[in-house]
Amino acid sequence: MKITVVEDGVRTELELERSVVTIGRALDNDIRLASSQVSRHHCRIETDSEGVWALDLGSSNGTMLRGQRVQRARLESGDLIKIGRATITLDFATARGGETQRLDGAALAALSDVGMATLTGEAQRERENLRIFARLTRELLRETDLGKLLRGIVDGALLLVRAERGFLLLDESLPQVADGAADLELPGQLPLKVRVARSHDREDIPIPTSRLSGGIVRSVQESRAPLLSVDAGRDPRFSGMNSVEDLRLRSVMCVPVATSLERGARVEGVLYVDNRLQESAFGPEDLELLRLVADQASLAIRNARQMGELRERAERLSASARKIELLNEQLGRKVRDRDSELSVVRAELGRERGRYDYTAIVGASSGLRRVFQQLDRIIESDLPVLVQGESGTGKELIARAIHFNGARKDKAFVSENCAALPDTLLESELFGHARGAFTGAHKAKKGLLEQADGGTLFLDEIGDMSAEMQKKLLRVLQEGEVRAIGSEERIKVDVRIIAASHRNLEQLVREGRFREDLYYRIHVLKVELPPLRERREDIPLLAEALLARAAREANRPAAVLPREVLAALASHDWPGNVRELENEMRRIAVLAGDEVRLEHLSPAVLERRPASTSGSGPAAEAGSIRDAVADLERRSIEAALASCSGNKSRAAKQLGISRFALQRKLDKYGLATGDDDPDEA
Repeated sequence: MKITVVEDGVRTELELERSVVTIGRALDNDIRLASSQVSRHHCRIETDSEGVWALDLGSSNGTMLRGQRVQRARLESGDLIKIGRATITLDFATARGGETQRLDGAALAALSDVGMATLTGEAQRERENLRIFARLTRELLRETDLGKLLRGIVDGALLLVRAERGFLLLDESLPQVADGAADLELPGQLPLKVRVARSHDREDIPIPTSRLSGGIVRSVQESRAPLLSVDAGRDPRFSGMNSVEDLRLRSVMCVPVATSLERGARVEGVLYVDNRLQESAFGPEDLELLRLVADQASLAIRNARQMGELRERAERLSASARKIELLNEQLGRKVRDRDSELSVVRAELGRERGRYDYTAIVGASSGLRRVFQQLDRIIESDLPVLVQGESGTGKELIARAIHFNGARKDKAFVSENCAALPDTLLESELFGHARGAFTGAHKAKKGLLEQADGGTLFLDEIGDMSAEMQKKLLRVLQEGEVRAIGSEERIKVDVRIIAASHRNLEQLVREGRFREDLYYRIHVLKVELPPLRERREDIPLLAEALLARAAREANRPAAVLPREVLAALASHDWPGNVRELENEMRRIAVLAGDEVRLEHLSPAVLERRPASTSGSGPAAEAGSIRDAVADLERRSIEAALASCSGNKSRAAKQLGISRFALQRKLDKYGLATGDDDPDEA
């Protein structure tokens, strides 16, 4: 029985003398079709005493005969069966049951037509191969993704030579392109890696190194020559190769993939295809086609590899550019922060700050210098200190400066806000409690007085302490010993007390709201902190230092404070003092970009809100920013001259300007004090 199969324009003619011929996509069929519309076991053709039959095997898309879908139908010579994209024509008129029939003139003419059809089929196959090869070449040159490229090479080779399976092996110098790629060790050569393993239906083959002959691959790699075997199992070249026998190989082709086939050229890989069930499945023309595919593959692989290297280089350059940009940004931030810190240092170096370290307290005004002069004397003693000043003026900073510059600096510094806790909790915090002293006292706790033994206890807002707590604190200060709540044991303590209050304690004593004896206990030495509105010349220094710190905390670059913004800040009365200015700078650090603008300031600052009625400073006058800057400059000059006893040279140095510039400003504001400095007359 003669069977003609046409699939995707490719014509194949078979002579099968079998009573049952199976057709489908699986490898064990007598006629194997590649279309995805064909089931693995689609149908079969049976011959019995009654004739030839077509039997559908429950396929998904059906078996079509004479335009109709059939389950079982009798066939006549010349019938055309359509399965998926394939058509199958049967010719069994010339032979029936092994008995030769006489051919008449019409039959001879028919045979002549068959010969012409065969020739036409070969021409069609060549034309189809040319079309497939052209399309494959175009796709290979266009594809730059190495993984897709290698799969395209193998799939194209399988389609061209109509092979069952295909493998592409490359050496390790190429980048890995597919998951599950496996090594194939070849003695004496670079180890090859199976990069792609595909079947005719475009599916990946699992465990690829166990599915091909390493001996054949090694032979091609070493010889750099293509190899064709029509029956590998009987080929004497492979008589010693166990893999050929184990795999039961039949038709095999294998060609090198190299930049050149000249002597000494590097073999980059091997392209291997086979057909395990059919002998003589390939011929010399198929080997030539496979060689052409390998040559094109070599060029495409090199192109894709170079494109990959260029992409990686571009990504590295882009990453380096981003890193440089980030480093420049960080460097710029550090430079701006350092400039801010240096401006503070320059201003503070222009005046005497005393014998001790007060760097945590930013300022260059005469009022702050008087505070430092007080601290120089207070630090050397061990007496109680009362720090008075409005809220936000930095009373705890002063307390820390006293402690950490004094003889007790190696001992504890403990602080407590007396206004923040009710009496019961404040008593427990200060004096401690024994276990079980009250509900919730599951274990004993040391009080702050005991924790500060040998060191300093800072009591903030002591003016808000209740009369009962004042009495208990006074007893501890008088006796020098403390007794925890719920305990009979008295513990000796040596603590320096630094108290602070924004309220006028002397007035509270007159009103009977603060114990007079306690007042005199804590008011041995006194530090009076000026509000920020009375030291406006410190505002630019404070603003820059606080903005730099807020920017670091927010992990952002510090913005620049231009002159008009500094003038607006200096014109505000700051009823909340340094704490209010600090919150303003934190707000600016978030809202501003590289430079602070007036619109970034809060409305209260822009409106130049006057001081609260409790403040002692004058209200800010309305006017332009230029007037405010001039007023600030004039008052700064007056303060510098006063602190330098009228010495213009020292005043100019303190202001950070030349003596000539100072003289011009003195003339401008009508502050001339004569031609000569008092010290130089």
